[in-house]
Amino acid sequence: MRNLTLAIVGILVVALGVLAFSALFTVNQAQQAIVLQFGEPRRVIKDPGLNWKLPFIQNVVFFDKRVLELDPPPEQVLLSDQKRINVNAFARYRILDPLIFFQAVRDEFRLRDRLGKTLNSGVRDVLALHPLTDLLSEKRGTIMNDIDERMKAAAGDFGIEIVDVRIGRTDLPEEISNNVYDRMRSERLQEANKDRAEGQEINLRIRAEADRERTVILADADRQSQILRGEGEGTARATKNRAFGQDADFYEFYRSLEAYGTSFGEGTSLVLSPDSDFFRFFGNIDGSANRKSE
Repeated sequence: MRNLTLAIVGILVVALGVLAFSALFTVNQAQQAIVLQFGEPRRVIKDPGLNWKLPFIQNVVFFDKRVLELDPPPEQVLLSDQKRINVNAFARYRILDPLIFFQAVRDEFRLRDRLGKTLNSGVRDVLALHPLTDLLSEKRGTIMNDIDERMKAAAGDFGIEIVDVRIGRTDLPEEISNNVYDRMRSERLQEANKDRAEGQEINLRIRAEADRERTVILADADRQSQILRGEGEGTARATKNRAFGQDADFYEFYRSLEAYGTSFGEGTSLVLSPDSDFFRFFGNIDGSANRKSE
């Protein structure tokens, strides 16, 4: 009998434990919850702490209180100047009313799909009113404000608050990027060829100027050398004439030395009489030996 009582008590304790486990739940500080009964909302819990629900017939859905991110795929946008760009926009949001959120989209996965389309649609509609230059100027802030207002207007339908909206990056489509690159490359090649041609022209002009200056300098130098040579020869001739006029024997001696220098060279052979007048200065510097033999 005692064992039966202990068994019954044990079963009751286990049942109560299972019942308490099924009935009690905790909402932490980063969460908020909705108690559902057969899929229909019954209570919204925003404050953290221990809470209860009817076991087996009620369940709890939790939602994050923190700032969440929305990063849809890039969208190709046609601008007002008919240029196409790929835009990667993102948003940050917070769930304010979990009941409206649950009724509108049920979970975050569906919200990302619907709100991502709304974000891309707003970006596309706003950017279609502006040229590409506006995205690169101070007007970018105004454009972002317009997109932000559109997103905040749509956020109320989902029970969320839009914290921030940004355009992460904008890129040209690949085919347009290639065309732009080819055009830029062609322009740079044209500039390079132009600079190269101008450099070659300057090079030829400098070379021609240098050659002209070289020719002038050489001509002036040759003219100056001719003048100096002529003056030197004239001075030498005048000096010789003065010397020859003062001493006739010295003149004969000098002319004989010149004749010797002209006549004698490597391999030279002369057949002359020893007492020839050509050798008159070989015996004595004044030519007296040959004269005596005469």
